[in-house]
Amino acid sequence: MPEDTFLKDLRRRMDGAVEVLRKEFGGLRTGRASASLLEPVTVSAYGGTVPLNQLANISVPEPRMITVQVWDRSMVKAVDKAIREAGLGLNPQTEGQVIRVPIPDLNEERRRELTRVTAKYAEQARVSVRNIRRDGVELLRRREKDAEISQDEQRKMQTDVQHLTDEYVKRIDEALAQKDREILQV
Repeated sequence: MPEDTFLKDLRRRMDGAVEVLRKEFGGLRTGRASASLLEPVTVSAYGGTVPLNQLANISVPEPRMITVQVWDRSMVKAVDKAIREAGLGLNPQTEGQVIRVPIPDLNEERRRELTRVTAKYAEQARVSVRNIRRDGVELLRRREKDAEISQDEQRKMQTDVQHLTDEYVKRIDEALAQKDREILQV
């Protein structure tokens, strides 16, 4: 496996870890409305559980309001119930086939709690990146042992892998700092 292909693969996997972190951050409430806030909501419908975005159109008409336009009139009550029971602290209001979800202000205690959650998500992403680094280093050692690459090449590539890891950990830390600023902004 050539060096650039090896590093591209590691970079792709680390990008995936950062993308998962961004999705998790998107689902956290910051006091500002976001359609991604309702992404984890699933509705008991049609004999199973269905993601909310497959039953309705979710939009953000105002900074502190999410509207959910349910396509099937018979599903309105189930969607309302799913939003209430999702553990997001939201209280939807139904008006025909449209459900309005006002986003309440966060109190100081809830803001601190959310920053602890963001820190946990960031640490999970760092661990993922470090595991990818470990896999890459193990592969390099195996290739050196099998005489596919020299010891010097192995050390140089291992340094490149460490630089890549440092770059992605820095990105994760920056994303965490940005999200914490958003959450703590009153």
